[in-house]
Formats: sequence, C-alpha cells, structure tokens
Amino acid sequence: MRIDSHQHFWKTSRGDYHWMSPEVPVLCRDYLPEDLRPILSRCGIGRTVVVQAAQTTAETDFLLDLAASCDFIAGVVGWLDMEDASFAAQFERYRRNPRFIGLRPMLQDLDDDAWILRPAVIESLRLVADAGFPFDFLTYTRHLPHVLRALELAPGLRAVIDHISKPEIRAGIMEPWKTLVAEMARHPNVCCKLSGMITEADHRNWTAEDLRPYIEHVVEQFGWERVMFGSDWPVCRLAGDYGQVLAALQGILAPRMDEGREAAVFGGNAGRFYRIQGAAA
Repeated sequence: MRIDSHQHFWKTSRGDYHWMSPEVPVLCRDYLPEDLRPILSRCGIGRTVVVQAAQTTAETDFLLDLAASCDFIAGVVGWLDMEDASFAAQFERYRRNPRFIGLRPMLQDLDDDAWILRPAVIESLRLVADAGFPFDFLTYTRHLPHVLRALELAPGLRAVIDHISKPEIRAGIMEPWKTLVAEMARHPNVCCKLSGMITEADHRNWTAEDLRPYIEHVVEQFGWERVMFGSDWPVCRLAGDYGQVLAALQGILAPRMDEGREAAVFGGNAGRFYRIQGAAA
C-alpha cells in the first residue's frame, strides 16, 4: 500500500486558519476528502496522513471527525497546546483515539524561533518522548539548532522533519541547511519527509533538477528507511499539482530505487513511523 505521509484538509468557515488570505485564492477555499479521493485513485495512493493546519484543538477535533468517516485517512497529526498546564491530561485523552497518530506544533509560524526550548514545552516534549508518540517538526533551517538541542533534552523522541525543513531551493542555497540536516540525521529516531519542496522553489519555473541536490542529500543522510513521501496537498497547488509532486520525486529517486526501497519511501516508512495498522513494512 502506498501512503502519502503529509496532506491537509480545511474548511474556511471554521475561521482559525491564521495564514489564510483571499490574496492567495488557490488556498482560500475548502479542501475536503472528496476533493482528494479521485486524485489518490489516479496516482495509486491508498491511504494518507492528514496534518493540522491551525493551532487549535478545534482543528484537531475537526480532522479526527473527518478521519472517522473517511476510509483513506490513516490518521491525524494534530495540535495540542504544549505550554498548557493541562497538556499531560489532554495528551492522554487524545491518545485514546486510535486515529490520533501524531502531534505537531507550527514552529515556522511562531515569533520565538527557540519556542521548542521553553521549559514547559520541553516538559511536554519529554512526555511525548516517554510515550513513544510520533512528533512532527515544522521548521525552517533557522529552527534546526534549537530542534537539535530539544532532541538532547527529550532523548528518544520519535520525530520527523516536515518538508526537509524548507531549505532555500528557489535561491539554490545549501548551507547551513546541509550541515544541520546531517546533524539531525545522526539521531536514529528522527525521520524526514520528502515533501513541501516545490513551494520552496520558483513557483512558476521549478524543475525536478532544482530539487535533486536537496533530495539526494536527505536520502544520503537518513537512508532509505527513514525518509517518506508526502504531497503537501493542497499547499503544493501554489506551484504544481499532486501528480507533478509525485512524478518529480519518483524521477529523482528512480535510478537508485529497487522494489524494496520504493515500497519503503512510498508507504512502509510512514506506516512504521506512525504505526499505521496493516501498512507498516
């Protein structure tokens, strides 16, 4: 089974999407399961991991409700307030829902680049680590030094870097992203999503070759067992469609992929990381 490890749904009338603007009309509309279903069918994707797009528990509840009624949603990476004194109780309550399979704060959107190192957050992160629960890091390159420190303070955290930490693909800049990603890869419990790259490239003129050095570096550092495909749909629509995202990644990896590696990158690794029943390799 092929799994998309990273996609989104939203309903504009819910009103808690802080990033949404009518100035970006391609994103300022509802995106729901029936919009994605025919695309998955065409692309041969069997299941998806839907990831939060708003910093509210109402968003987490909305996505869990969708997952309860949608056969292809394997689970939800939701949001909880990691600074809240009641985090431990909330975390335990949400973990009882088998569709709640991961947790993500939106580090890229916070004013404090070092937010992940706040004492209350580290305390919550240690609870997540002790539970062996999957954790997504949504970062830019500038956040990675703080994330590396957080990994030291919450040893054993099972984590994944979303969107290869959004390097400056449009400008063709590799450092310090390249060095920091290599440091992240030294942590054996950390994986990386091969996702969200075309929106960091030139939206109108990107080619697969623009992505190649970044993808190849991530695979070299993390290995074939710790990287996973993610479409970042519908955000990817800023620069291309679902099929283009999938084709670009497959084209770059194809010369070095055998059947086992392909199964891992396009399903098995995500299944194992998120403990998706019946999907882990």
